[in-house]
Amino acid sequence: MARPLERLAARDRDFLASVAAAIAANPFGEERLEIDRTVVGADAGVPRAEVLGRMLAKLDARLEGIARGRPLDLRRFAGEDRDLVEAGLLFAVFHRIADALDERIRREVAGERGTVGFAREALSELASRGIDEPQALHYLAIFWQMRRAFFFVETSLPGTSPSMWRLRQSLWNDLFTADLRLYARLLWRRMEDFSTFLAGETGTGKGTAAAAIGRSGFIPYDAKRERFASSFVDAFLAINLAEFPETLVESELFGHEKGAFTGAVAEHAGVFARAKAHGAIFLDEIGEVSQAVQVKLLHVLQERTFRPVGSHAPRRFEGRVIAATNRTIATLRREGTFRDDLWYRLSADVIEMPTLRQRLDEDPGELDVLIAAILEQMLGEQPRDLIALVREAIARDVGESYRWPGNVRELAQCVRRVLLTRRYVPELAQSAVAEDAEDALLAASGGGAWKAEELIARYCAALYARLGTYEAVAERVGLDRRTVKRHVLAAQR
Repeated sequence: MARPLERLAARDRDFLASVAAAIAANPFGEERLEIDRTVVGADAGVPRAEVLGRMLAKLDARLEGIARGRPLDLRRFAGEDRDLVEAGLLFAVFHRIADALDERIRREVAGERGTVGFAREALSELASRGIDEPQALHYLAIFWQMRRAFFFVETSLPGTSPSMWRLRQSLWNDLFTADLRLYARLLWRRMEDFSTFLAGETGTGKGTAAAAIGRSGFIPYDAKRERFASSFVDAFLAINLAEFPETLVESELFGHEKGAFTGAVAEHAGVFARAKAHGAIFLDEIGEVSQAVQVKLLHVLQERTFRPVGSHAPRRFEGRVIAATNRTIATLRREGTFRDDLWYRLSADVIEMPTLRQRLDEDPGELDVLIAAILEQMLGEQPRDLIALVREAIARDVGESYRWPGNVRELAQCVRRVLLTRRYVPELAQSAVAEDAEDALLAASGGGAWKAEELIARYCAALYARLGTYEAVAERVGLDRRTVKRHVLAAQR
């Protein structure tokens, strides 16, 4: 005779409902922290890590009580009670293997591959609790994805300002949607249909954000080989479209056949061909491509197929698209240089990258956080004396009110320059303070020192140092953005 199903006590049901809500909440949002604090009765002064530790201890004790001295088995419950016990079990198992997941991430970043040591034990525990093998494999893949997402979003995008917390929340939602439970049940297999657009000024970290998304996609676990189906390191591909002349952009995107054009001495696989089924490609500076290329990109996004240059055979594109530009898309669309239909296919999610000046306006202390993170990346540590050295140079040479037109990329260059020279003085498009450069430029031009082409180039470069974007300079001087960019680059040579 079958044993009668058990029912949760009301207090156990309420507790596990809070755990389920914590699982669904964005880990970078206040809602998640408030749930954890409420569950353990912690006040606002208790650090996040300590709150989580208390919650896990309380959960373990509660699950042990629910098990009543026997191994916990989901098959003893039904309906909502079963779902709640399963949520508590998954939460406990995930955090039990979190350190092993982190170590696996670091090893793959370092180039290691091979079997996943912790997977067999985790799968065995899930199976012993009444979760069938396909579902257990799915949960392990979700665990792997969640930990990678948290790791890359947290570690690669440092900052304490409200705008950075909002950015992390946006990136998490971009990976798992606003409902993790719906994602785990249905949407995990359809995320290639959701393209992402990163907007923001140059130097704000769009490439870093794209990499965090691209390395955090769903990757299934292969039980026979005891490893994940592919490495997240290979899952992300990036291409800066502004680096290639118009004649080569199509080849870099879609590839070409041997003999497709003069110089095509061998077959070439474009970025769409190299994309992985569980990966993503990052199309940076997409605002630079021609209308003809835009039409072909639209076709890829709609039909998921493409044709290499010189080929009539369609090839399948597998993966997700992330695009970015430091130009204002609204202006490009208004000018007719960026197609509306392509924009609608690219903008399932639009994430705005905050500028460094916005971040420092919100939290001046973020400057120290970023300097420390840059030094960590460069040196493998964060020496206090070097942080102080850089801060002193910034205060002395540019002042606390400096607006950092080059954003975080400029700050990184500032750190390097201070380590080399003990000073940081922004120059003409990196070599003179913008206002001083503009005054000097006017004086020199009045004396007839420069020819017209050089005058325009230096003037554009001076404005670029002040305004920070080619688009802003273009609006000021009445030239199109491409011409401005050409002049600025010429002045820098």
